[in-house]
Amino acid sequence: MAGTLRPRDAKELRQAIEWASSEGATLDVRGEGSKLALGKPMVCDQVLDLSGLAGIVDYAPEELVVTLRAGTPLREVEALLAQRNQMLAFEPPDLGPLLGGEPGRGTLVGALMGNLAGPRRLAAGAARDHLLGFSGVNGRGEAFKSGGKVMKNVTGYDLSKLLAGSWGTLAVLDEVSVKVLPAPDQTRTLLLRGLTDEAAVQAMCAAMGSPHEVSGAAHADGKTALRLEGVAPSVEARLKGLRDILAVAGAAMQELGTLESRALWRELRDVQPLAGDRDSIVWRISCPPTEGPAVVARLRARRPSAKAFYDWSGGLVWLALPSSSNGDHMIVRSALGATGGHAALIRAPEAVRAAVPVFQPQPAALATLSARVKESFDPRRLFNPGRMG
Repeated sequence: MAGTLRPRDAKELRQAIEWASSEGATLDVRGEGSKLALGKPMVCDQVLDLSGLAGIVDYAPEELVVTLRAGTPLREVEALLAQRNQMLAFEPPDLGPLLGGEPGRGTLVGALMGNLAGPRRLAAGAARDHLLGFSGVNGRGEAFKSGGKVMKNVTGYDLSKLLAGSWGTLAVLDEVSVKVLPAPDQTRTLLLRGLTDEAAVQAMCAAMGSPHEVSGAAHADGKTALRLEGVAPSVEARLKGLRDILAVAGAAMQELGTLESRALWRELRDVQPLAGDRDSIVWRISCPPTEGPAVVARLRARRPSAKAFYDWSGGLVWLALPSSSNGDHMIVRSALGATGGHAALIRAPEAVRAAVPVFQPQPAALATLSARVKESFDPRRLFNPGRMG
């Protein structure tokens, strides 16, 4: 059984990785462990537990930036920001219940390393776009820093773009600085009922292309949800304009107030429509928005019981399939066709995750480049070996 290394500060973190590098000991890097079931199963010599590296280092509400240690729970960061009516604009999801765990666990750094963003990604950008700076340790045991606490300090190589989405396979972070934004005073949702997938995507794309600053566009269970946020007079005016634009869709319309809207978008953010059926296999598909319904139609031609809902105006498809020995990974990826999209296996039994590519296989040229990046950061393959397949 693997032992556990639990550093309490940056010095101990570096010492732990120096020791692992000298011994060739592989490390299962984790914060609260809320996403251990995402990715290929790993067998590591040691657990590198970052929960001891927790706490807010600095919070400057006037500068819209918070600096924190790597093991700080996301819930603590969100609670702190709420006291000053601010938020993490990229809306990091809580995937704990979807993955069979408890809600409210996970760290902000874990969300950043997965580049996980919720419905507001359309308006606010990806998780990586909000990472201003960080310090960490590479696989040689060398401490390094990148960026700063303001946008203009991000000069030279923007390493945040490399580390976000690497799932802890390149380096171990100690401290991060993240951009925050004021939380909206009002949140309203326009619901359109009864649209087909194709008509819903058309409506969502029309809404996103309008001047009404839609901050969320999703379609689930026959309901198309469009979110508007801001101060009350602006939201009301934009809501009226949005209704006028979408009247041609011929769908029944309903408006949700702030409390109902926030509850709905939390459910969509956390993929709750697919979290209940624990036996199903869940995929996350990214593709051009207008291609989403066609991808789902091709999948349903092979697997009629497939359940799907659309986020990001149709560009993100969450898909639940019946359990199978290989997760239907060939069917899912062949359904993408020539869209240029990619699919990731988010929830599946360990045996399935061990047997199939969890993340989209890379073209040869990109795979070669990724290998060179890995060699530069972690030449001994210490960090989360095999997690990304």
